[in-house]
Amino acid sequence: MSSLFQRVAECLDASDPLQKVSLTQSLYDDWCADKLDIDRSFVAEKIAEVGRPELPKLVPPREVSQRSINTQEGRVILCHALVHIEFNAINLALDAAYRFTDMPSKFYGDWLKVASEEAYHFTLFESYLHHHGAKYGDYDAHNGLWEMAQLTAHDVMIRMALVPRVLEARGLDVTPVILKKLVQQKDEEFIAHLKIIQKDEIGHVAIGSHWFKYLCDKRGLNYRDTFKQLIQDYMNGSLRGPFDEITRLQAGFSPEEIADLNALEIN
Repeated sequence: MSSLFQRVAECLDASDPLQKVSLTQSLYDDWCADKLDIDRSFVAEKIAEVGRPELPKLVPPREVSQRSINTQEGRVILCHALVHIEFNAINLALDAAYRFTDMPSKFYGDWLKVASEEAYHFTLFESYLHHHGAKYGDYDAHNGLWEMAQLTAHDVMIRMALVPRVLEARGLDVTPVILKKLVQQKDEEFIAHLKIIQKDEIGHVAIGSHWFKYLCDKRGLNYRDTFKQLIQDYMNGSLRGPFDEITRLQAGFSPEEIADLNALEIN
């Protein structure tokens, strides 16, 4: 048996993307084979920067390159933005499994599964880049996802609310729009990758919804009121819409929560 938390730390520390992918997928395989021990006395390191390559250069979101999806260059830039999201998503899922050491065993299995699937998504998008003469790091990117991990490191309930149910759920809203545009461009390779990822991401947000509601119930909190208060506290009381109601319902949002989201929407 090896230590779950020490193994997750090794994955987080890995700066080479392909090494991080390999370590993460091996970690989940070992979890499924019951080869990992949960050491409840483990103390996580204070959250800081995570292992990542020197490139891409991290810049403010407004400085990230954008091009029309109607051009091949534009689709490569879009794919680069998505592969960067997946790289960060690996780290976010790993950090959930590393940082919160007093959760039920299933919590760790859920987030190691998410991390493994995010690693697979990274390889899909990276293959698209390679097929079109590019690679991860060729374009600038921003660090918003990891910054949210840092903001929510103190409380697992807040992490479950704001990372999967806000940041990752935003992907559920925008992916159908992107797919429609890719269909118009007949980019079958990109479409195939994105459909796989869309299906998996519904499951990831559903995992976040499950654990958020579990934690609210454990603390005697109303999950709807708590979620709205966290949006007020951390997101200035509003979320960017429109919201894809079908996928959000599949991902664990109730109809009442959808109504709450629509009341918070900014365009």
